[in-house]
Amino acid sequence: MSHKTPTSEVPHPLAPLTVDEIDALRELLRAKGLVTESTRFSYVALREPTKADLLAWTPTDPLPREASLLLTDLETMTLRDVIVDITGGTIVHEHLVDTAAEGTAPVFDGDYGAAAPLLEKDPRWIAALERRGITDLSQVVVISLSAGVFDYDDEVGRRMVRALAFRQDHPTDSIWAHPIDGVVAHVDLTSQQVLRVIETDVTHVPEESGDYLDPAVRGEHRTSLKPISITQPDGVSFTLEDGLLSWENWKVRVGFNGREGLTLHQLSFTDRGEDRPVMHRGSIAEMVVNYADPSPVHAWQNYFDVGEYQFGRLANSLELGCDCLGEITYVDAVVVDDFGHPKVLKNAICIHEEDYGILWKHTDDYSKSSEVRRQRRLVISFFVTVGNYDYGFYWHLYLDGKIELECKATGIVFTASLPDGGTDQVTELAPGLGAPIHQHMFCARLDMDVDGTANAVDELDVARVPQGPGNEWGNVFSRSTTRLTTEQQAVRDADGSLGRIWRVSSTERTNRLGQPTAYELHPTDAPPLLAAEGSSVQRRAAFASHHLWVTQNAQDELHPAGRLVNLNPGDDGLPRYIAGDRPVEGEDIVLWHSFGLTHYPRPEDWPIMPVDYAGFTLLPSGFFDRNPTLDVPPPASNHCSASTAPESGDSSDCRCD
Repeated sequence: MSHKTPTSEVPHPLAPLTVDEIDALRELLRAKGLVTESTRFSYVALREPTKADLLAWTPTDPLPREASLLLTDLETMTLRDVIVDITGGTIVHEHLVDTAAEGTAPVFDGDYGAAAPLLEKDPRWIAALERRGITDLSQVVVISLSAGVFDYDDEVGRRMVRALAFRQDHPTDSIWAHPIDGVVAHVDLTSQQVLRVIETDVTHVPEESGDYLDPAVRGEHRTSLKPISITQPDGVSFTLEDGLLSWENWKVRVGFNGREGLTLHQLSFTDRGEDRPVMHRGSIAEMVVNYADPSPVHAWQNYFDVGEYQFGRLANSLELGCDCLGEITYVDAVVVDDFGHPKVLKNAICIHEEDYGILWKHTDDYSKSSEVRRQRRLVISFFVTVGNYDYGFYWHLYLDGKIELECKATGIVFTASLPDGGTDQVTELAPGLGAPIHQHMFCARLDMDVDGTANAVDELDVARVPQGPGNEWGNVFSRSTTRLTTEQQAVRDADGSLGRIWRVSSTERTNRLGQPTAYELHPTDAPPLLAAEGSSVQRRAAFASHHLWVTQNAQDELHPAGRLVNLNPGDDGLPRYIAGDRPVEGEDIVLWHSFGLTHYPRPEDWPIMPVDYAGFTLLPSGFFDRNPTLDVPPPASNHCSASTAPESGDSSDCRCD
């Protein structure tokens, strides 16, 4: 990932952009007159070839290496969406963005601190701080946040942020413990003006420390935990060569870009010598955090962490023994900064194996056998920090063909002053300190290729059968199946009361029982986006209003909230993709699965939040002819004893006692 690709080598068409390619891209654009001192780069990533081109590709017939990116000129406020052929040194496509209709660039690194110097000169802001007992501006930390889109005519087509303030009493103090609440500033970064300062009657600043590293807050470290050591004396069971990860029967190409972060490509399972495709591409394509506090200081708060802040660029450099435990393989990633320069993120991706308990087990009194096998999974993960929150994304591949995505949310909840106790929308964490209720809604883009590109989706619900003829004892229940045939019909919601799942099946291949080979998407039973229909955040995050969308695959339809998210007025992305209501039966299709957490903060979430979890599972369903793990050997352990040998004379199996 971070290595430079020598010019003599032909990179795989899905290999992420290298340091050399990014440098060449920047100089090519400079030579074309598109890069000046006021130019900023966003969304720089490999433009992946079409699936048809990938399937036809051979190393002797290389494909052009294309990059897609957004260029912003801060002096003229001209935005260009550009596709560049790096191999041929040409601009393939250039689109001038209408910022009022389409939105603008994501937040730049310089934007985070851009509001503070403007506010320090604004008499309205200074007076508001004084009313809250703040006269020393050196104690004030101003947070510039993506603004959303509301009914302010003077914000249309501008680069807006909204600024909140926190007090920091000493350099290691947690600012989140001391929100300077009741005041927000709307700042236009284009004109470098403070458009307005909005105040409420909340003037209380919480005083109690939230420094979770301070012994006075956390107490002394406990001494009762004994070390846990995870070792693999013979090494790991996987290989990683030129971006291709192979483990047991799985093969997957590992990718990374500055917008989505970790991406998985060409995921396949080797079944009796045949590499069978399962998923062409998987990623977390967007997420939104929507806060429910109705106060004018906070009601605007909703953040699109992928599209507005560029997830991949915020990835952590992981540390052995802290973020990952065991025999770990780390992979560096290359992203692009605001000025078009490559930046290597060390140890951005963690790959390791985990024991996962019992795979299968049975004690049979009739055959006098007792057998057990251990489950194991391969973990491919990365972690990002977006302001106060931290998110980990863990793709799990299991021995039995199961795929799982687990999202871990931790960090610090966004805080507010709460002098009079909790409300329906803000819960009390500490004296005078609250946290608004909110949602973390993720959207996974799953380009499925179950045994090829011709797939279909069925919605499966459990169904009660009335007691009567054919069900005299009332014990019968069944399942209903609904084929989703068009994009608009395929906008669906999960329903735990019906055990609802979605089955993605091949329309060209069957198993030995004559059934279509398939994988099932098992969602978690959690609410979709709870913002009101027609609200600003609902229009902009329409993807999160439903748990499932199915679209025909298209090369550049990658973003559920649209290509440009920051200050986009809404109805972009998935609503636009499905407007033509294309057929999705027997087609090359993409599943978009929205899922997440509805978080009612608890005192136990303060001053730092234990991990909360969200995710989904993809489970093989008739994809295999039988249990694909019959060949997993028995565990070798000092606690195993020989089982009664079967008639074949094989005494290698063991019983774990």
